[in-house]
Amino acid sequence: MQTTFPATSDLIVSGFHALSDPLRISVLELLREHELCVCELCDALGVTQSKLSFHLKTLKEASLVRSRQDGRWIYYSLNLPQFVVLEQYLAEYRRFSQVLPARPCQDVS
Repeated sequence: MQTTFPATSDLIVSGFHALSDPLRISVLELLREHELCVCELCDALGVTQSKLSFHLKTLKEASLVRSRQDGRWIYYSLNLPQFVVLEQYLAEYRRFSQVLPARPCQDVS
C-alpha cells in the first residue's frame, strides 16, 4: 500500500471536511461552470458575504478552490488538481472491494 506523506494526509482530511457541508457543496457546484466573484456567489446562494467568507476560507484551506483579485473583486474557481488527489485517495479503496468478500450486516441493537 502506498504511504501518504503528512502534508498530503492533511490535504485529504481538510478536503473531506470541506466537502461535508451542504453550502460548500453548493459553492463547488456553482464553480463547475466558471469562476465567480463573491457577490455572484452570494446572490446565487442567498447568503450574506460574511457567512460565505467563512465557507470560502474553508474551501481555500482545503485547496479545493483558488482565488484571484481583479480590482476590488475576488474571483473563485475550482482547483481541479486537489479533486484529483481526493479521487486517487478513494480509488485506493476500490481495489479492496475485489479482495474482500461481502459480509452480512449485523444488527447492533
